[in-house]
Amino acid sequence: MAKDLFSSLDLNLLRTFMILHQERNMRKASERLFVSQPAISKALQRLRDHFDDELFVKTHHGLRATEHANILAESISPILDELSFAINNSNDFNPAELQGVVKVALSPYLLSSLSSKLFKAIRSEAPLVQIQLLNWSGTTMTDIINDEVYIGLNYEINHAPKELLQKPIAQDTFKGYVRKDHPYEKEFLEIKDGVNFELASVIAVDWNSHQSQAEKILKVKGLKANIGFRSELPSAVIDVVKNSDMLFPASKFLDIEQETSLRAIKLLFDSSYYEPTVCAYYHHKNRNSPMTLWLRKILESQLNNNQ
Repeated sequence: MAKDLFSSLDLNLLRTFMILHQERNMRKASERLFVSQPAISKALQRLRDHFDDELFVKTHHGLRATEHANILAESISPILDELSFAINNSNDFNPAELQGVVKVALSPYLLSSLSSKLFKAIRSEAPLVQIQLLNWSGTTMTDIINDEVYIGLNYEINHAPKELLQKPIAQDTFKGYVRKDHPYEKEFLEIKDGVNFELASVIAVDWNSHQSQAEKILKVKGLKANIGFRSELPSAVIDVVKNSDMLFPASKFLDIEQETSLRAIKLLFDSSYYEPTVCAYYHHKNRNSPMTLWLRKILESQLNNNQ
C-alpha cells in the first residue's frame, strides 16, 4: 500500500516549499518568511525526508528544483491559492480598514500622468494605507507573481507569464508632439512619413524595452525609424523635444498639450489612429479577490475619467 504522504505532513512546510520554489534562494526565502536561514535549511531537510527526494540542488546561482519538486509545485500551487483566497476573504472586504503598504506598478506613461489622481482615489477609500506607485521594471511581472506588487498597469505584453492575468481596461491614443515653432506645420502625419523625422521615445519596460513602438510599426512597412533619443522618464524626453526638431509619439494620458509648450500632431496608421490597449496585470490566484477587484476598478475609473 502506498505511503500516505498527506496525513503525516506538517502543512506549514508546504509554504516554505513554495517560497523556495519561487525564489530558488535560501536567503531570499528566509526574508520572505521572516525566519532565519538555518530554519529554512531545517525545514528543507524535513521536506526531503518526507518526500524522499532532494527537491532542490545547490548550484553556483542558487537552487535548482528537481523534476519531482517542479511536478509537486505545479500540482499544489492552485490548491494553496484557493485556500489562501478562502481564508483571506472569509470576512467582508472594507478598504477603510486596510493597513500596511499597497504597491502598484505602472508604465512610465501612466505613472507620470496618473500618480496624483490614483493616490487621491485610493487614499479616499483606504485612508490608513501607505501607497507606493512604482515604475514598471524588468522584475515587475515576477514581483506580481510573488505578491511583492499587488497589481500592475501596462500596455499589452505578448510574453507575460501564464500565472498573470492580462485584463484590458482602457484604450489609449498616441499623438506626435513637436515644439511649437517646429518647421512641420500640418496637423496630421501618416506614420510611414515618420522616417522624415528624428524620433524621441519613452522606454516602457516589457512593452518597448529594446525597440520603440515607432520602430516596430515602421518595420512592418519595410521602413527604418531614425531614433535620436530614448529615456525611461517622460519629462526627460519632453525636455529634449522642446529644444530640438525631434518628434515624440506619446500617450494621450500625459496631457502634454495642457502641461507643456509642445504642439500635437495626429498620427495616422493607414488612415486610423494608433490606439494601444492598456491592461491591468495581476496573479491568476487573485482574480476573484475583493482587493484586486477594488484596485482594478480604481485604475479603470481613473484611466477612463482621463479620456
